[in-house]
Amino acid sequence: MVNLQTLRHSLAHILAEAVLKLYPKAQLGIGPAIENGFYYDFDLSQTDQTLQPEDLTRIEEEMRKIIKEGRVFTKKIIPKKEAQTLFRHQPYKLELLQELPEEQVTIYQSGEFIDLCQGPHLRSTAQIDPQGFKLEKLAGAYWKGDEKNPMLTRIYGLAFENHKELKNYLSIKEEAEKRDHRLLGQQLKLFLFDQEVGAGLPLWQPKGAILRKLIEDYLYRQLTQRGYQWVVTPHLGNLKLWQTSGHWELYRENIYPPFKIERESYLIKPMNCPFAVKLYQSEPRSYRDLPLKYAEFGTVYRYERSGVLHGLSRVRGFTQDDAHIWCTKEQLAQELKKVLSEGLTLLKNFGFEKFDLYLSTRPAKYAGSKKDWQWAEKVLQSVMKKLKLDFQVDPGGGVFYGPKIDLKLRDSLGRQWQCTTIQIDFNLPERFDLFFFNQKGQKERPVMIHRALLGSLERFIGVLLEHYAGDLPLWLAPTQLILLPLASRHLEYAQQVAKELRKEGFRVELDEENKTLPRKIRDAELQKIPYMLVIGDKEVEEKKVAVRERKKGDLGAMEVATLIKKLKSELASLAGVG
Repeated sequence: MVNLQTLRHSLAHILAEAVLKLYPKAQLGIGPAIENGFYYDFDLSQTDQTLQPEDLTRIEEEMRKIIKEGRVFTKKIIPKKEAQTLFRHQPYKLELLQELPEEQVTIYQSGEFIDLCQGPHLRSTAQIDPQGFKLEKLAGAYWKGDEKNPMLTRIYGLAFENHKELKNYLSIKEEAEKRDHRLLGQQLKLFLFDQEVGAGLPLWQPKGAILRKLIEDYLYRQLTQRGYQWVVTPHLGNLKLWQTSGHWELYRENIYPPFKIERESYLIKPMNCPFAVKLYQSEPRSYRDLPLKYAEFGTVYRYERSGVLHGLSRVRGFTQDDAHIWCTKEQLAQELKKVLSEGLTLLKNFGFEKFDLYLSTRPAKYAGSKKDWQWAEKVLQSVMKKLKLDFQVDPGGGVFYGPKIDLKLRDSLGRQWQCTTIQIDFNLPERFDLFFFNQKGQKERPVMIHRALLGSLERFIGVLLEHYAGDLPLWLAPTQLILLPLASRHLEYAQQVAKELRKEGFRVELDEENKTLPRKIRDAELQKIPYMLVIGDKEVEEKKVAVRERKKGDLGAMEVATLIKKLKSELASLAGVG
């Protein structure tokens, strides 16, 4: 069994050799291992050739020839000057060498090919399954990610231990492409993007707006029952607020430029937390007021480069199911336990069953005392242990202002998505001098918790659509039922049924178009509507509807009252979502 990262790094090395064999004047950039594979960057400007997707097959074949030779990877440590001579025809390697402070550098050699590389690599190419990798695609990439530098050609490859694992990954990938929320968003008429509006700024169509509202209403009910109070904060604020919080200093690259209003500088808000802090400060707080929980659907705006924008997953304006909790140190463990349990319960009600938890600990640069960090990390650990949750420690992965728990869900394809974050904050209570009066009447600093259970609503909806392949459960479907009258003479009865169903709170459409029944059913199937109600002469005469469920097919004729009872029973079976 080989280490996958090492395998992938070795294949990047082999890719570079194969490209040089086919394009001798190619200049080499870098080639790391990445999730599910590897890539390597090339400058082909000296070759007078441009790679096309069909060229990848030829490069793959050359790579397999190299692999079958069973070459040994040899590590060597040589003087920098010797390396500069060795790579004298490779300007990007020379640039990397100039930046290295060490006088000794590491290279790896297999056959006649040599690369500047820290490694590690496999012992031999014989350890690689020649059918366990595939060159996937071409892309442009600026050298070192800087737009001022030359644009290089990046070749991406997939790599797994054997052909079976590669085939399994490709199968999942193919299914994932069918479930791409960007395609589903168009097909189901949920949201769209328009260049005149701006990149990364989704427009929600009526059905998408209904889906958002359903999620928000569900969260509102659930969190209100759990003692949260709801607040609303502005979309912009005085720059001084984010200077005090430290965001302007530490996150400026993600914040849109300030603008003037009557000589004062303002920001479109990148975070909700400073507003929540000001609400806490709005009146004196006693220990009797704690824990204090403020929740909001807060829309924020962050600068993202156009190259990283991706559907709803990465946007420039998004809404968080944000909440901030202030409590005493003695209350912290209980509050964390509640928040983590809330997150798991809510996500399970949305249909997710598998989760991975991570505890991110103190980074090199941090706010607060080391003692406070150790105490907070210990509390977070104890909470997860008491809830009997398995978790992994991410050493140094905490944000500068406190340790955190990240809860990542796994969708129906086994892919991992970051959603729930629970963060302890030592920074804002200190910067804004937050306090409450304890039982002795003395001022005491509260503990502050930031938490988002779904994270960004936009991103969560994207995950939800891909998890269900757009086939949302009854309680989340923007349209729950559609009536399909066979002819115009059945329309009056269909309208009466629609009115009765809407009165009971169901989301109903009526297809009045002059189409055949198979066409109407097909259109409803494409819109992934859970229930279709067919109405013909017999149904009008018997005062019934012929029920067709999307997943089960024909259920037979039912009286409307019976159907309503069935639907309400189905909704009631989903704990807490009705």
